[in-house]
Parts: sequence; structure tokens; C-alpha cells
Amino acid sequence: MAKAAGRTKTAAKTSVWLQDKAPRGGGRKVDQPSGLDRDRITQATVRLLDAEGLDKFSMRRLAGELNVTAMSVYWYVDTKDDLLELALDAVCGEMRLPDTETSPEEWRDQLRALADEYRASLIRHPWVSPLVGRFLNIGPNWLAFALAIQNAVRNTGLPAYTQNGAISAVFQFVYGFGTIEGHFRARCAEAGMSQEAYYREAVGTVREELATHGLLESADELMAARDGDTVEEMWARDFTIALDLMVAGIESLLAKNP
Repeated sequence: MAKAAGRTKTAAKTSVWLQDKAPRGGGRKVDQPSGLDRDRITQATVRLLDAEGLDKFSMRRLAGELNVTAMSVYWYVDTKDDLLELALDAVCGEMRLPDTETSPEEWRDQLRALADEYRASLIRHPWVSPLVGRFLNIGPNWLAFALAIQNAVRNTGLPAYTQNGAISAVFQFVYGFGTIEGHFRARCAEAGMSQEAYYREAVGTVREELATHGLLESADELMAARDGDTVEEMWARDFTIALDLMVAGIESLLAKNP
């Protein structure tokens, strides 16, 4: 049991952001590759992940993109996971965080802004969602994002023992929604089709293959309500309504715990 506990503790501490895993990149050694630094490597990693996805990413592929040897990259990171963790924090830094410290009464707008930015990031970078649960997410940008979320939820006035639940309700929902939307867009791109064309073909296939299933009859009213909307508009409307329901839920808790 002691050995198992020790392994768990070591695994839980593994992060490029911890002191003993700090990325190299101080003074350049004589035999370090010229023109290469951690930021340039991280930016190239993000570009490759955006273009080709997580499954195709490799240190060798990255080295080719940078026109260096694979060993050159290892001057700046110890492992592929270290590099993925750096890339994950870099794209988190793209999010525009609202001011959650000076106007606590504006918590609704703060939550919506944070949710919108997180959703946009998950859509823009579909590889982010499978990595979020892999790492500790303790880079500077993720810490700033987490702090903004905690502040916004604290600004609601909810009792402390309910705040974690509120964070989970809102941002696990955003994670799921953004992941599905991002992967849908990626499938459209892989198929060389617009969202509209892909959606029409998918709906047509389902109607043909499941013509006698009760699901279709049940869904007709929902589909009719979306008639005329673009796929982009469907995503946006569903997200907004769901987020409104989350905010209404928080308001309901506040009413019970004045």
C-alpha cells in the first residue's frame, strides 16, 4: 500500500510547471540550437495541433516543422507531455478574462463572458478538451482563468459550500458543449463540407435509417422549431439558453439562501 501511495503522489506532482520540471531556456549553451526558444517551440506546437490534431502530433513532426533535429527540442522540454502542457497553457492565454474584482454585482455578465471565452477556445482548438483532464493545469494562464471563475462565482453571494457545485454546473457544461461543437466542426472540416451540408446529410441519413423509430416522431417538434436557422445559429441559441438556465439556477439558490 505504501508503494502504491508513493506512485500516486509522484504522478500527481508531474507537471512542467513544478520546480523540478521547469522548462529549460535560460542562458544558451554553446551546443544549443541557434534561433530556437521555448516560446517558438510552443507556438509551433499549437499550430501543428490545430492543423493536424492530437493523434498525429509527435516530437519528430514538430522538429520537421521547426527545421531542426528532434533532439534539439529536448533542450527546452523533457517530454512530449511537457510540450503539450505548455501548448495548453498558451491557448488558455488567448481568453479575454473579465474584471471580476471591481464590480461584484455584475456576476451574471462575468460568468457569461468566462463561459463564452471557454467555449470559443474549445471550438478553436479541439485538441484542448482531451488534454484538460490529463494535466494539473497550473500554468499561469490556467491559474488566472481559474481565479476569475472563482471570483465570479463568489460574487454571486452563494454560500461557500455551494460555490464548487455552481462552478461545476456552469463550466463542466461549457466543457461538454464546447467539446461536442468543436469535434463537430472538426468532422465537417475533415469531410471537406460546410456545417450546413454536413448537418443536412447527417439528418437525412438518420431519417432514412431510423424512419420507424419513435425518436424521430418525438424530435419533429424540436426540429420544426429550428427551421430556418443556420447550424451556427443553432449552436449559439442552444448555448445561450442553457447558460441562462444555469444563471437562473444560481438565482434560485440565492432566493433559498438570502
